[in-house]
Amino acid sequence: MYELLENTVGNQVIAFFIAAALPLFLFILPYAIIAVLLERKVSAHMQDRLGPMITGYHGILQTVADILKLIQKEDIIPTLADKKLFILAPFIIFVASFAAFAAIPFSSEYIGSSIDVGLFYILAISSFVVAGILMGGWASNNKYSLLGAVRSAAQIISYEIPTAIVVLTMVMLTGTLNLETITNQQTAYFWNWNIFGGAALGLSKFVLIPLMFGAFLIIFISMLAEVNRTPFDIAEAESELVSGFHTEYTGMRFAMFFLAEYANMLAISFVITALFFGGYHSPFGYLGNSLGAEWLIPFEQLFWFTSKGIFFVILQMVLRWTLPRLRVDQLMTVCWKYLIPYSIAILLIVGFITVL
Repeated sequence: MYELLENTVGNQVIAFFIAAALPLFLFILPYAIIAVLLERKVSAHMQDRLGPMITGYHGILQTVADILKLIQKEDIIPTLADKKLFILAPFIIFVASFAAFAAIPFSSEYIGSSIDVGLFYILAISSFVVAGILMGGWASNNKYSLLGAVRSAAQIISYEIPTAIVVLTMVMLTGTLNLETITNQQTAYFWNWNIFGGAALGLSKFVLIPLMFGAFLIIFISMLAEVNRTPFDIAEAESELVSGFHTEYTGMRFAMFFLAEYANMLAISFVITALFFGGYHSPFGYLGNSLGAEWLIPFEQLFWFTSKGIFFVILQMVLRWTLPRLRVDQLMTVCWKYLIPYSIAILLIVGFITVL
């Protein structure tokens, strides 16, 4: 009887994890395929080109063909590499990127875990990416990989400071680390979004608007640096380091780095959406309420949340093909001389307003 009960509980736990992870996994994979194609098309049109046009209608199947090619590629491990760490590194980066979505509320009905320390969890779990990057660069036994990994670690650790300060500012303003609670504080219409001062009333709302816009810019720039996107892509820097920390990787391990990069882009976009732009709430009210069909509301919420997130993903793509890469000294100057002092100033002012 005890063994039967134990097996039943074990099966329920497994079923719970599959039910929680599978929908998200089925969402991230198609998203990554579409995002890679979208980036190639965005870059092409910005440069007056057509981009992929051969595989499928207007090249729509190009990324699928690339994935099929990568699956069939030989899995090459350098002779002098540390094989165990070399194999483990892309898995650590992918798992850390994937796990960050657990605390993100997609709608009022679909959230992996509505934990009270959701923001802290996302910051903590995403820091594993640094360990994976360092592991991959060191284990490759390649000077370009090692240099790219060290650059990336220094960059991510530095830019986590202004990110954490802005998050602390939002915690003081909202009184919670739970992203679902922060989202629900911005309900109804767009003027209740935190980018417009949130639910603050009177004079403090007009004081908060420029501060919140500044906080949004700081965290957006910092998170761009944390996911190694242009103009902060010195960790890859093709003109200097071939491909940076993943120079020696081939096949699906190489693809896992790119899947993790696009997953990180979406994750930071969702976090910014939840913090500043109302999360899954509609800016104009819900159609389901107008029609008396409340069952429509979760689908509307999913649409709005995904649309806001994809907008910031496209914005990151546009910035990549617009801005030049910063030098290492310029990158650190932006963080330590500008973003950190400005974020501390915003933290102190918002704290003072909150106390008042």
